[in-house]
Amino acid sequence: MYRNSRHLNRLAVPHRSRRVTSWALLTLVTVGGCGPQRTPPSAFETTKVTQTALTQTVTASGTLSAVVSVDVGSQVTGKITHVDVDFNSPVRRGQVIAEIDTTLYAATLHQSEGELASARANVTLKQQNLERKRMLVPERAASQFDLDQATAELAQAQAAVVMREAAVQSARANVAFCKITAPVDGTVIARKIDVGQTVISAMNSPVLFTIARNLREMHINAAVSEADVGLVRVGQPVDFTVDAYPTETFSGRVTQVRKSPTTSQNVVTYETIVLVANPEEKLFPGMTATLAIRVADRDRAITIANTALRFIPPTGTVFSNSPPTRIARSERLVYLPSLDGTSLRPVIVVVGISDGVRTEILKGLGLGTPVVTSAPRVVAQKRGVFPPSPSPSAP
Repeated sequence: MYRNSRHLNRLAVPHRSRRVTSWALLTLVTVGGCGPQRTPPSAFETTKVTQTALTQTVTASGTLSAVVSVDVGSQVTGKITHVDVDFNSPVRRGQVIAEIDTTLYAATLHQSEGELASARANVTLKQQNLERKRMLVPERAASQFDLDQATAELAQAQAAVVMREAAVQSARANVAFCKITAPVDGTVIARKIDVGQTVISAMNSPVLFTIARNLREMHINAAVSEADVGLVRVGQPVDFTVDAYPTETFSGRVTQVRKSPTTSQNVVTYETIVLVANPEEKLFPGMTATLAIRVADRDRAITIANTALRFIPPTGTVFSNSPPTRIARSERLVYLPSLDGTSLRPVIVVVGISDGVRTEILKGLGLGTPVVTSAPRVVAQKRGVFPPSPSPSAP
């Protein structure tokens, strides 16, 4: 009897061990099942559709110049005797700014005046001769032919006076032209002569000075490409910078888009005039300006990053539906990730303006929608390299 009970006890021990082991395994399974579950990481990087202010600009470059710039020349030939202004000198209209030697022109004027006096004396003589002929003809002391000849000679003498008067006026004008005067109020921005230099006036009048009429207002002659000129309109605001002030932005507005094309190295551009206020005269003629013409503004635009519009799925990507084969010019193709991040869904969107970084979405996507921008995990998997899964965030 005793031995039988000990035998039974030995048989019971293994049974309890198996029961404890089963409970331990069940506990481990239960604990494991209640732990944090990792969702498979997406194979695509995405960006969300957001609402932001958006401005589309057209970039161009141009050169600053005065609104009115006048080249001052000389109508007579001679040696420069005086130069009364220099670069940056303010001038008034009619002010003498240089003088040419008048010796030869003054002599010509005196000669012309003498010839005019002689011509007038000849007219007096011819007039008296005509009066005598008129008195002699009735008395038959002179013929009708003599009277007619005296009349013609008087007319010729009178014509000679007119010609001599014109010669005097021309000689007097040449003397006056020896004084070079400013044609407008403004600032001298170029001086190309010195005292002692000889000016030769031929078919083309030589340029002695360049006077800017008003440097408080300037123009930018900008070259806009043919691809962008259709967006540019008169009155649009313009922001620009110059190398002289790299941290400062100046403003202006479009006043003219000229329809005359310029072709250089197969590139067609159109000259666009921008009016610029320059109250402090910080901007100088000839400076190179880099322009951004604001052609469109949106205060609350639905936008996505341009990287989403440039994304091209790599070979082997799984699609939840077939991508379209044809889309309109105003439409673009973007891709939305599936919930498990393993496939893509192509979506056609209608786009609007763009600032080069983000693009307006007019139709096809809502706020907060994730859109694929790249597929680094897909590329890594193709190469046999798997990026580590993101660790669960700490509580």
